[in-house]
Amino acid sequence: MGLASLPPRQAPLVPQQWADALDAISTSRSPPIAVICGPKNSGKSTFSRLLLNSLLERYGIVGYLDTDVGQPEFFVPGCLSLHLVDECLPDLMKTPMREPERCIFSGDISSKRDPEAYINYIFQLYDYFLEKFNQSDDADSHRKALLPLIINTAGWVKGTGFDVLVELLKYISPTHVVQMRISVESKNLPTGAFWLSDKKRGSSELIELATVFNDSFNRSVLMRKNAHSMREFRLSDYFKRCFSSSLNISTNKELAHALASIPPYQIHFSQVKVMHLYCQVPKHEVFYSLNATIVGLAASSTVPTSSARCTPWCVGLGIVRGIDVKKGMLYVITPVSPCKLEKVDILFQGFIEIPTSLLQVRGCISPYMSTNVLHKLPEKDL
Repeated sequence: MGLASLPPRQAPLVPQQWADALDAISTSRSPPIAVICGPKNSGKSTFSRLLLNSLLERYGIVGYLDTDVGQPEFFVPGCLSLHLVDECLPDLMKTPMREPERCIFSGDISSKRDPEAYINYIFQLYDYFLEKFNQSDDADSHRKALLPLIINTAGWVKGTGFDVLVELLKYISPTHVVQMRISVESKNLPTGAFWLSDKKRGSSELIELATVFNDSFNRSVLMRKNAHSMREFRLSDYFKRCFSSSLNISTNKELAHALASIPPYQIHFSQVKVMHLYCQVPKHEVFYSLNATIVGLAASSTVPTSSARCTPWCVGLGIVRGIDVKKGMLYVITPVSPCKLEKVDILFQGFIEIPTSLLQVRGCISPYMSTNVLHKLPEKDL
């Protein structure tokens, strides 16, 4: 079947159980704080997007806390981000890239490497939302209207992942907890308010939903995701923002050539502090270790003072295209605006890799193709 003969995409048919849940949350008396949880491929993202559209009809602006570092809704992999959304999503199958209100660079596509740091990142973003957008102040008559919040969680719900989710729910104490359940019962979360002890009674309203969800052609909307491809697409789409929208870049080859030719920013070694999130690097190897890697850009001046566990806000990502040890210079490609870059004095390095689709373009010798990237590629692709 050719593209021209494909039927037009139509809005999904929302099951009655889902529609009732959406109505119950969006018409609650106070702005809801809703946590969506459940195993992988259970419909969390689909329900979150439907709920976002439903809440926008009433509130106009909705907070969205994206905690899935592997498959984020609105930003890039390796980041936890808070968004203020003010327009409905026209397509439930995909979400556009958005500039976050606040962002933290975790440097990994999973929380398994450092669950404690991961949960603290969530708490920091949530505390920021509460302080700025969800706390009334009787002394301030000009205070903005309180906003609702959607928190979409990752699909790791067993073992340590379960413990992380329990800590999240205890700390946030949401007004609504939506638990998505799939047909394989062993992969589901326990029924009921599993995050509370028997002696304690919570104030959250628990809603349990089955994952059955089809569009108007009776095709499942809950398609199994190719997580690796989605991450590579997100990163490529992000770095495409280095260029004007008038420059028509539609293929990986065009993007690879464009990134290879764009003038990078210069940063002197003395202007930045390098922080390796998951390993220790000898002092004399620190800047070598950055070559051909994706780093999180942050400013020490943005560290919140409300808690000792706070980490600097991330303003975006950059590719370290090269280093010049003799001159003490780093060369970085990034779509972050110059006014924000002026404050950047921290480079976070984790395990977010340059998309292989940008490194394997025929006829393009990438200037950020160094040995610590080459060894990760199959020999047949070099």
